[in-house]
Amino acid sequence: MGPMSRRDLNRRNLMILGLTVLALLISILGPEQLAHYKDHGTLNQIVVEETDGSSEGYRYSLNSNEKLYLLSECLNHQVLPESELSAMTRVSASDMDYENLIGSYSFVVNRQGPSGKEITGEAVYEVCNREIGILKERGILPDSVKEVDASSYHAVLYSAIDVLEPQNNMSVWKVSLSTSHQNADKANRLIDAYIDAVSGRIYEFYVRTENTWAQMQPEKMMDEWGNYLGLTGREDYESVNPLLETTPNYLKYRFPGIECGSTVVTIGFYEGINELFIKIT
Repeated sequence: MGPMSRRDLNRRNLMILGLTVLALLISILGPEQLAHYKDHGTLNQIVVEETDGSSEGYRYSLNSNEKLYLLSECLNHQVLPESELSAMTRVSASDMDYENLIGSYSFVVNRQGPSGKEITGEAVYEVCNREIGILKERGILPDSVKEVDASSYHAVLYSAIDVLEPQNNMSVWKVSLSTSHQNADKANRLIDAYIDAVSGRIYEFYVRTENTWAQMQPEKMMDEWGNYLGLTGREDYESVNPLLETTPNYLKYRFPGIECGSTVVTIGFYEGINELFIKIT
């Protein structure tokens, strides 16, 4: 094959130059045109995508010590206003009706009813009996304590709310011996109990027993009760006012709460009526 003519050489060079220019144009303008074409395909169109809602927003969760503290503050500062405040529960800070809230803590009836995560009114008695069984196994309650049922007891759902920090809130069931049974035999019966509406754990209770204070081991019972609730940081507590209790049969302990606050827990016994109690203040 003979040498390439000048004309053919020029044609090849022009072809190479053209391909080079085309490659440069594609590299510069190609991505922009592709993006424009993609945008044109989705512009002015609504696209719906399903997302995982498990991490939707942030909700602060109180630990056991903080729940105990919040409940104790609400029980000891509760005011029951005659307003629609009693219908408020588990609302966001933006929806909170601050004008009707009284004091720093509110303990109000939850008229909205249980949410999907809370124990229902139908199930609360079964849950209460389950927890009574656990307290018996731990030696906190005597085996003679009877089970509760809907025919003899009354259950009300409450909301405990820190008014200044409304994200700090919890729901509790109060299970009480019905007023129609108040004059009936209360031996070995639960009189009152406050039950966590989510976990079912019993925070406070009053119960009639056949046992006496001398037969009980209150320090061991408090050890078990603290472990049962998952509480930490317990300290012995000496009251500066010996007249705080109407019975000489009691021991007091303190648990750290929210920030610098603390909860005083009393285990005691009323002679005569043989009533054992654990209360929080």
